[in-house]
Amino acid sequence: MPRTDLVASDLCLGANVFGWTADEPTSHALLDRFADAVPGTQQPMVDTAEMYGDGRSEQILGAWMAARGCRDRVVVATKASPGRKEHPLSAGEIRAAAERSLTNLRTDRIDVYYAHYDDESTPLEETLQAFDELVQAGKVRYAAASNHTAARLTEALDIAKQLEVTGYVALQPHYNLVERPVYEDDLRDVVAGADLGCFPYFALAKGFLTGKYRAGERVDSPRAKGAAAYVGERGDRVLAALREVADAHGTTGAAVALRWLADRPTVTAPIASGRSVEQLADLLPMLDLVLTDDEHALLTTASA
Repeated sequence: MPRTDLVASDLCLGANVFGWTADEPTSHALLDRFADAVPGTQQPMVDTAEMYGDGRSEQILGAWMAARGCRDRVVVATKASPGRKEHPLSAGEIRAAAERSLTNLRTDRIDVYYAHYDDESTPLEETLQAFDELVQAGKVRYAAASNHTAARLTEALDIAKQLEVTGYVALQPHYNLVERPVYEDDLRDVVAGADLGCFPYFALAKGFLTGKYRAGERVDSPRAKGAAAYVGERGDRVLAALREVADAHGTTGAAVALRWLADRPTVTAPIASGRSVEQLADLLPMLDLVLTDDEHALLTTASA
């Protein structure tokens, strides 16, 4: 991961399903399977947030790390979320959120701590100084931003330099094979210029890129409505390209979509989740999948 000493896995496991569509035993099984699959040269990275299940996701992750005694091996990312807060990125709210997350996670430090959503009601100076205080206290190793525009991210990076405080080292944007312009036309240059890590969420387009969502078909999933937005001529073209590449490698379309994203310029690791070990198994081949230049070009052109 750029500008850090973290060696994050090529896939970041999304813990948003923990306590939602995956109960605690299932979530622990998912974590076991994921940790076992990550190469020994990398650290399994897990992404959660205080708002996921109102803290339940963090608690499940914390219980698993405590039971397995593996905290030092895992890269833990969580977020200061808005919830019902009036000023979610004010200094007091950030401090309180961090303490709650540390308790939920049963740990003494958060590896990557995100500002979950921008908060224009709070001066960036206050927000950045609050993150810096957490870093100086050893409670947070690195600060990061999620759901920020290019303009606001640039402003935050500039202010951090001016104040000589901890700046953001990573961005979590919405980016995948069928959601490209917002990141590629605007945010990517900021990420590249500042040498930030990039961890795209909705890496499988709410499940659409798994290939199970098609026109006229009903899928039992809480994300079916969101995935349905991609159904159509362009979506069919992307899925056809994914099937072609997946068949050539004897793997899944989901693994190909994640590998394409992981190989994009500036991307550190995509974030994806599964609500069962079987679903996760469809994603894990991306960890050692190698796409050819022609395959990259095929997928990039199909999604243009």
